[in-house]
Amino acid sequence: MGQHRRKPRRRLIGPSLLTGLSALTVAALVVGSHSLASHVTAVGSPSTVHAMPSAAAAVTPAPAAAGPSSSASSPPSPLASSAGPAATVTPAVGGTSTPAAPATTTAAPAPAAEPGTTAVAPATAEAATVGALFAGAVAAGNHFCTASVLDSPTGNLLLTAAHCLDGTAGVTFAPGYRDGRAPYGTWRVTAIHTTDGWSRDGDQDEDFAILETATADGRRIEDVVGANRLGTDEPFGATVRLYGYPGDSESPLLCTNSTSRHSTYQRAIDCPGYPGGTSGGPWIDTATGRVIGIIGGFQEGGDTEDTSYDAYFDHTIAALYAEAVAAAS
Repeated sequence: MGQHRRKPRRRLIGPSLLTGLSALTVAALVVGSHSLASHVTAVGSPSTVHAMPSAAAAVTPAPAAAGPSSSASSPPSPLASSAGPAATVTPAVGGTSTPAAPATTTAAPAPAAEPGTTAVAPATAEAATVGALFAGAVAAGNHFCTASVLDSPTGNLLLTAAHCLDGTAGVTFAPGYRDGRAPYGTWRVTAIHTTDGWSRDGDQDEDFAILETATADGRRIEDVVGANRLGTDEPFGATVRLYGYPGDSESPLLCTNSTSRHSTYQRAIDCPGYPGGTSGGPWIDTATGRVIGIIGGFQEGGDTEDTSYDAYFDHTIAALYAEAVAAAS
């Protein structure tokens, strides 16, 4: 269906976020129609880790799917999946903990709740793969968007909305962030991969980005918290778990509900209480455990807090994923 060209929509970023993002160095990535040329922007020492004291609730391990096989010349398809051992998630304390074996997490379902209701996300293995992006120090009130760890052979990729950031200077990711603490440490974002449609035209149908992260104390992020597999070409009417970090909250939100087709390349979901800061939050299919969308796209995620949108994941993001894997290898 080719690349989708649209005029950019206004950004849903509050004044405080604009102030934080103004310090970021612009590093637009120009990419072609499924021939995606990546540019890497390094930030600081790739081995730096900023671990916070671990005081997170116990994480419930869940069955994991094995990561895709890989080769440098031919990145794997993000669609294949197979059963694997349960993930073990070990909090990072001062950079001295033993990382878990590489694994892709699929969390056990959260406690039953009325569909379309929003509450603080329980601390599960799946929730540990979701975190907040920070501009500068990892501290309360300093996060600006949501991201999640994306399964890959390189073990260092994140998924978020393209409208969340234009550069990598000072940007860090804290998986499982909660109540001012980063129980698994933090990872520096080193590169942004977006499509040509987004970088040139701000195409709302391609409002997704894949980020590279540096190792932290010799560890890849996926080795520590696991990751979610990419799902493409999934039905518009899926049921998903929707995560997000509101800018005015220090805990992640979770809502489970069915999605609908908003337009040719856009999904919609009704979940109350998803304001600024939740952009980039993953939509995880309850049937497969794959991430099939992120808050973004139409109106850069939505003009109201109760309805969120997603740019449909098809061959466009599959090609972006392949190129990000190749660049990170």
